[in-house]
Amino acid sequence: FERVNTKKSFDMSKCESCIVKEFNSLKSLTRDELMRVSACKTGKVYKKGQVIFEEGETLNGVYCVRDGVCKLTKLSENGKDQVVKLVVKGGLLGKRSLVSEQKTNLSAIALNDMEMCFIPKSEIMADLEKNPKFTMDVLKNMAEDLKVSDVSLVNMAQKSVKTRMADILLYIHDNFGIDSTGHFNIILSREDYAGIVGTATESAIRILSQFKKEGLISTSGKRIKIENSNGLKRVE
Repeated sequence: FERVNTKKSFDMSKCESCIVKEFNSLKSLTRDELMRVSACKTGKVYKKGQVIFEEGETLNGVYCVRDGVCKLTKLSENGKDQVVKLVVKGGLLGKRSLVSEQKTNLSAIALNDMEMCFIPKSEIMADLEKNPKFTMDVLKNMAEDLKVSDVSLVNMAQKSVKTRMADILLYIHDNFGIDSTGHFNIILSREDYAGIVGTATESAIRILSQFKKEGLISTSGKRIKIENSNGLKRVE
C-alpha cells in the first residue's frame, strides 16, 4: 500500500460548525477549544486501499473520519489480517494510543476514498487535561470499544462461522446502508469478510455461495444484496 499525505486537499470546514463532531467525543469540547483545534488540524485524502497508519506505528495525533469507511486490522500469528472493526464518518482513530502513549496495535486501511482530519497530539492532550467532560466522553467511547471486543470474542467461541457471517451481513446492512439497487453501500473483498468472521477465505467464499443458493443474498461482482433478512437471522 502507498501512503497518501495530501494536506488541505478538500474544503476544510471549521470544527465548531462541522456536523461530524456530533458523532464523536469532539462534541464535548467548548467552542473556543473547537476553534483552537480547527486552526491546527490538517485535511488528508486517502484513496481506496491505502494505509492511514500501520500496526506498530507511533501516532502523533488522532484522525477524525470526515467521509468514507476504513477497516482496523490486526496481524495474526499466521500472517493474516484480522479485521477488528469498521470505522465510518464521525469515527476517531488513534485515541487509545495517545492515552496509553504506546505504539498503535492496529492498522487502518481505507475501504473507499476517504477524507480525514488530523489533529495533533498536543491539542488533544491539552483538552484531555483541562476538559473533564471531554475526558469522560473519550473514556466512555473506549469502554464501548472494549465491550464490542468482548462480545466479538464470545461470538468467535460460541457461534458457528455461518452464523457469524450472517450476523456481519445484517450488521453491514443496518449500519452502513444500501444504495438505490439495494446493494451494500460499502464493498468488501471476500478476504475482508473472512477476516471479520475469523475464517479462511475459501470458507467465506463457500458460505456466501451457499447463502446465495438458498436465496438469502444475491451478488453482483463483489457487491452484496440481502434478499431474505429473516432467513439470515435464523442461520445456525
